[in-house]
Amino acid sequence: MKAMVLHEFGDPEVLRFEEIQTPEPQPGEVLIKVHNVSVNVSLDINLRKGLYPLKPSFPHVMGTDPVGKVTAVGDGVIRVKPGDRVGVQTAMRSELCVPGHEADDPGPWRLIGIHCWGGYAEFASLPAENVFVIPDNISFPDAAVIMRHLPTARHLLHVKAGLQAGEWVLVMGATGGLASCCVQVAKRMGAMVIAAAGSDDRVQKAIELFGADFGINYRSQDLPAEVMKLTDGHGADVVTENIGDPDLWSGAMNSLASLGRLVTAGAHAGGEVKLNLMKLYIGRQTIIGSPGANFTDIEWAIEAARKGSIRPPSIDRIMPLHEAAEAHRLVERRVPIGKVLLDPTQSQDHPTIN
Repeated sequence: MKAMVLHEFGDPEVLRFEEIQTPEPQPGEVLIKVHNVSVNVSLDINLRKGLYPLKPSFPHVMGTDPVGKVTAVGDGVIRVKPGDRVGVQTAMRSELCVPGHEADDPGPWRLIGIHCWGGYAEFASLPAENVFVIPDNISFPDAAVIMRHLPTARHLLHVKAGLQAGEWVLVMGATGGLASCCVQVAKRMGAMVIAAAGSDDRVQKAIELFGADFGINYRSQDLPAEVMKLTDGHGADVVTENIGDPDLWSGAMNSLASLGRLVTAGAHAGGEVKLNLMKLYIGRQTIIGSPGANFTDIEWAIEAARKGSIRPPSIDRIMPLHEAAEAHRLVERRVPIGKVLLDPTQSQDHPTIN
């Protein structure tokens, strides 16, 4: 099979399009013919550079969130069968994990695309329990972005933040993959949603496409002041902040209400920020980091997508797998305004790139 193989950390050029052996599913595994996999900042770009805290062994095939069709199953697999259309949950459970509490697994954090080969390939052999059947009315590209972000958005707001109907939610970077899902989940839970983004057109998109009630351009407006105006001085009960930009962090924290909760599952802009501890404890506020989801969140997300009540995060473009290096360059330069996906089915006849 063809795959993008990583032999060392470095610039996009270290990604090499090669012919490697197609894996055989082991007991408890399923073999998937990959149709799409997304390009992510932390789990792809930073991993390739060697900047991600977790490191793979070389040679390595990245790709944390493939979607595709099951072509074979290993011994003992009964929950899926050949021909099923499936998406993949990134985090693999440890032996210490309590079923139903997968996001709080106390064991070592092990991820598809890091600790086992992922979806930057024509085929991927993955743990069967990480594979979930997706409905026929959801396309593979939409399934890729839904599986990547919607379960985490639901977990952050429903489980971690304990969001209640009638509360105010401020969503930072509101048109991003995870953030646009947070907007929609919060609305489904009965919250009033303020979408914050870095340009007027993105603010408008968050309102018109994803259903936010209000919008603020945090590059041209005073974010805390505008939030206080909209909430009559109350502030946001919940803030979702998945950017980690030092210049934006203080505005997000200063928008938080007394007893407010800030939830985060991302740090695309670096993640090193200043924290006013006095304001935190006087305000009795909480900061919660949780990058995963429970299996129940995944099932909820798939059902919501099947019903059509959730709009998938925006997809900017779909590129052939052999153009993965260029896809990485585009994402690093922040050219796309939505998710970038790779499609291994478009690369089968492409010559090997060394």
